Amino acid sequence: MSYSSINILLLGSGGREDALAWGLRQSPSCAELFAAPGNPGIARWAECLAIDPSDPAQVVASAVARNIGLVVVGPEAPLVAGVADACRAAGIAVFGPDAAAAMLEGSKGFTKDLCLAEGIPTARFVRIADTDAALAALDDFGLPVVVKADGLAAGKGVTVAMTRAEAEDAVREAGGAPLVIEEFLEGEEASLFALVDGETAIPLASAQDHKRVGEGDTGPNTGGMGAYSPAPVLTPELEARAMEEIVRPTARAMARAGTPFSGLLYAGLMLTAEGPKLIEYNVRFGDPECEAIVPRLKGDLAALLLSVAEGRLGEVVPELSDQHSMTVILAAEGYPGTPKKGGTIDAIEAAERVPGVTVFHAGTARHASGALLSVGGRVLAVTALGDTLAEARARAYQAVDAIDFADGFHRRDIGWRELERRP
Repeated sequence: MSYSSINILLLGSGGREDALAWGLRQSPSCAELFAAPGNPGIARWAECLAIDPSDPAQVVASAVARNIGLVVVGPEAPLVAGVADACRAAGIAVFGPDAAAAMLEGSKGFTKDLCLAEGIPTARFVRIADTDAALAALDDFGLPVVVKADGLAAGKGVTVAMTRAEAEDAVREAGGAPLVIEEFLEGEEASLFALVDGETAIPLASAQDHKRVGEGDTGPNTGGMGAYSPAPVLTPELEARAMEEIVRPTARAMARAGTPFSGLLYAGLMLTAEGPKLIEYNVRFGDPECEAIVPRLKGDLAALLLSVAEGRLGEVVPELSDQHSMTVILAAEGYPGTPKKGGTIDAIEAAERVPGVTVFHAGTARHASGALLSVGGRVLAVTALGDTLAEARARAYQAVDAIDFADGFHRRDIGWRELERRP
């Protein structure tokens, strides 16, 4: 199939997928773009299909019916459910790992065991699936201590307990489900995104996320309240170390085990005094990091993803703009607990009149009247490009302030660490 006429099916319905749809729609090699199930923002770029993205049979049937040449999997759940396996079995190119390789995200314990076996730098840990044993194991760790749900938790299954009581509450809330308890690492977090095709891995971009709901990085963890790219704290030297000590050994280990990884491997890193250490892996673009990275990508995004899917990593070289990007999340009141739904959203067009700004939809729906409504925790992702991070920040918040969303809230300090270093 000619790359100039390829049909693409994108799976997912969040801000990450809106950013990917925006980038794919601009790709010269994208003929028709479909999304399942999509959202009102994605509908600007793609024809939305009412199918379950985590149902392998539905995805394959839809892809065959529409002569799809590439399936791009946005979220983690379809990957863990084996959607990529089903597509490959049907002869359809897919950007995303098989279910066995997706265990790098699907089980934190799996990844920790791999790190231990391969000598990959990470925090000291223990795996436990018993409440009493987990409570006893806390004695082996100081404070703070990190308690993680072993399985998928949409970026929110992590408790950084500052007190013994907080740690015990996190253990009890798990109800005996598998946990990973690990030491707290001192340092600054950064994210490294790499394209991986079997044993070959190349860096794509860096970013820094803001997980805590409150300003100054306070309050409970969320799926992410904002991000910026690049993350200068991940210097070229540290990035090279992370690739050689963490990402590439992981790719080799997965290939050696007969479960080669193909797709996007997102390494959450802690930059410690000893060097970068792995916090955890995601097996797809992060959200909201994707919204910050995709606008910086130059060239043909569809051709780049297809080269990975077809085992041709390196034939299409990823290029990034020198510009900085910042993404600010507008979330519904009550997030990350019980977010308020149904609030109306207006003036997105005014926000996108700010230079360099694109507003991606994360949790929206269109009412029969045509009104745009909030239906999720994270509702909008406002991304701005600028020649400096300060310029990107100014544009992002100018756009945020133009949006009329009375039931929403956002942090005003995205990028604060880097901006303090480089005002």
